[in-house]
Amino acid sequence: MTTCNGIFLKTEQKERLFEQAKQHIHSFQQRADTYDETGNFPFENFEDLRKQQWLSFTVPKEYGGEGATLSEFVLVQETIAQGDAATALCLGWHNGTLMQLRDTRKWRQETFADFCHQVSYKQILVNSAATEPNSGSPARGGKPQTTATYNNGKWYINGTKSFVSLAPALDYAIVTATIEETGEVGEFLLSLDQEGVYREETWNPMSMRATRSDHLILEGVTATDEAFVAKKGQQPNVPQGWLLHIPACYLGIAIAARNDAVQFAETYQPASLNTPIKDVEDVRRRIAEMDVELMKARHMMYHIAERWDEDEQIREQLAPELATVKTVATNAAVDVVDRAMRIVGAQGLLKSQPFQRYYRDVRAGLHNPPGDDLTYRQLAKRAFGEV
Repeated sequence: MTTCNGIFLKTEQKERLFEQAKQHIHSFQQRADTYDETGNFPFENFEDLRKQQWLSFTVPKEYGGEGATLSEFVLVQETIAQGDAATALCLGWHNGTLMQLRDTRKWRQETFADFCHQVSYKQILVNSAATEPNSGSPARGGKPQTTATYNNGKWYINGTKSFVSLAPALDYAIVTATIEETGEVGEFLLSLDQEGVYREETWNPMSMRATRSDHLILEGVTATDEAFVAKKGQQPNVPQGWLLHIPACYLGIAIAARNDAVQFAETYQPASLNTPIKDVEDVRRRIAEMDVELMKARHMMYHIAERWDEDEQIREQLAPELATVKTVATNAAVDVVDRAMRIVGAQGLLKSQPFQRYYRDVRAGLHNPPGDDLTYRQLAKRAFGEV
């Protein structure tokens, strides 16, 4: 069986990273059903990732990290997702957050350097906590109802955050809050061990169950001036290349489904046939169609990631392309998994088979940012010269 890798390993560095990430696929696959069934966070997987220093993958080299490029980042994300998608998506939020801070340089240099050293040498976990139950996704302009009030040299923060992936394992969260005195939105780096910060176990979805994207409750949390790390709107509106970790993750699911479907076709022989179903023309066509969808999406994703890496001057122009990659890749991934299910047939619905998990998990990508409607709106504006 030929898998869908190799063509994008253009450098020795990428070959090395791919081989290192590939080592996790089997063990993560072995645990994936258990984590999916229980809805528990994959602590064991993250312990493996810590040992291999993957939690500092996007930290700048001068601060002890790997300093990964965007194309290297998506390669690792796509590979790890072939083992366990929930683990990959969580790792992507962590490393993507650090990459975004690295690229935007919106924190004070001393603050960023100190935090990066903690990540590199202690392998701590961080994620953004921006979405809220009532205000919705920040990608759609939702303003935080979480508030921050300044009094006597301290910040007092109150509110509730939702969809906080990695919640049970997080060491820090970057919390957005509306500053009551000015109406501006600030970002605060909070330790999840400090008083007034609570994790509420609310996550019980059909997809990506092990991400544990629970609620974060903030009740009278006090923070120093050092915790106030940035203010929304102060930095240029640079496109968020790091969000390509999302389509990379869902393409990883699709590759796993494709590979398993090929293996199934090579070995499954019903009593009605003299050979395995790989010799049935309709099965061969469906496998070829899966490869076509994967080739289109992956070539686009890696091409845009490499353009981002090669020329910082054009990054501001890549927003439509980055959004389009997400739309193309996640829809292609859904299509590939659907085709894999048709090859396997009713056996794909059995809980003893991974296909039903692929089928559920891949659909979560349609609801990660940016939504397809926002992408099409952006492309239409560009087409009519309205941007």
